[in-house]
Amino acid sequence: MINIHEVVETNQMIEKENLDVRTITMGISLLDCISSNLDELCDNIYKKITTVAKDLVHTGQEIEKKYAIPIVNKRISITPAALVGGAACKTPEDFAQIAKTLDKAAHEVGVNFIGGYSALVSKGMTTADELLIRSIPLALSTTELVCSSVNLGSTKTGLNMDAVRLMGEVIKETAELTKEKDSLGCAKLVVFCNAPDDNPFMAGAFHGVTEADTIINVGVSGPGVVKTALEKVRGESFEVLCETIKKTAFKVTRVGQLVAKEASKMLGVPFGIIDLSLAPTPAVGDSVADILCEIGLEHAGAPGTTAALALLNDQVKKGGIMASSYVGGLSGAFIPVSEDQGMIDAVEAGALTLEKLEAMTCVCSVGLDMIAIPGDTKATTISGIIADEMAIGMINQKTTAVRLIPVIGKGVGETVEFGGLLGHAPVMPVNQFSCDAFVNRQGRIPAPVHSFKN
Repeated sequence: MINIHEVVETNQMIEKENLDVRTITMGISLLDCISSNLDELCDNIYKKITTVAKDLVHTGQEIEKKYAIPIVNKRISITPAALVGGAACKTPEDFAQIAKTLDKAAHEVGVNFIGGYSALVSKGMTTADELLIRSIPLALSTTELVCSSVNLGSTKTGLNMDAVRLMGEVIKETAELTKEKDSLGCAKLVVFCNAPDDNPFMAGAFHGVTEADTIINVGVSGPGVVKTALEKVRGESFEVLCETIKKTAFKVTRVGQLVAKEASKMLGVPFGIIDLSLAPTPAVGDSVADILCEIGLEHAGAPGTTAALALLNDQVKKGGIMASSYVGGLSGAFIPVSEDQGMIDAVEAGALTLEKLEAMTCVCSVGLDMIAIPGDTKATTISGIIADEMAIGMINQKTTAVRLIPVIGKGVGETVEFGGLLGHAPVMPVNQFSCDAFVNRQGRIPAPVHSFKN
């Protein structure tokens, strides 16, 4: 039972500590929409999304009113579009028609984003996969709400280096086609190793083929709540520190569980997972970097940062799994740059570099996220950075991701403004030494030896 003290405590978290439910994401399978006729396929997709998700936004608003819990985003994820469009799409332009249909449907039902313009190519690419990947720049430059992702590797299959090389080129082209908006298209494009099927967070959300026809996943966030809790135990031992994070994560996850169950009941859709991720926003006090500072660092990036982040990530997961039997997605701590004012401050102070961020991704939930780099960065260099991050995920049996934004026309030290939850970011320097010969080899990097466990 919830007592009055816990009600007051939760209200305090919401009002003063930036606690929110970051997203209710409805996953929708589009496998039953498949047709060899493109017009019929797009019509099927539009009808299914606008029928199944017609009450999603209204339901979210009703739950907000009922419980006074902010629900920042209402989103949709779909079956990876490369699987859905393979029979009908013969050119990249054909796939872009699917993206426009998704965008139209998303606007119709009123959601913030729709994810799943995706391909899963960890071992090889089908013709449809490659066509979709090559269509991404056009798709993201001609739509508003569509998000795209590509899974390039896994612990079981290794890294598809042909796809890694291609994605470097795709990211550069997407940046060029959206340069009038500071290359914003790249903020809606992420590449993964070991992508989960049930991720409610954009830009990487898609509805996995292992999922039910329709599900509800909820993503909860609360960096400000954790920071406030830690302020009360300054100077205490690591044991006290860990217990405080764990208990706080438990409380935050219970809020998400409440919202998820209510949304599931109201929509008549099965509940999938709770993703407890400390996903920061540009709001002051809603920063993962600030938590690291509260743990004892002058700035994120100082010696000890990776250890502090490992501690934080582990305790968040431990608290979350005690609060819900269905914790999934990417649960843990996110370390995006543009979306976290503390990270931005650390970059500007010279404490945080791209290489240190890469080291931190060994122990956080995702990877190199929302990082602005010079617009003249070569496609092969981008592919090399992607390959490094994918290798970390493959070897460590964890999800890693890359969301880089080569800002066309801007260089190191300049600032790019994305607005809203995407925030702003300083353009960070990139290692200038060439990896061309490495990236241009063909084939894939084999799976590591521990992948043979079965």
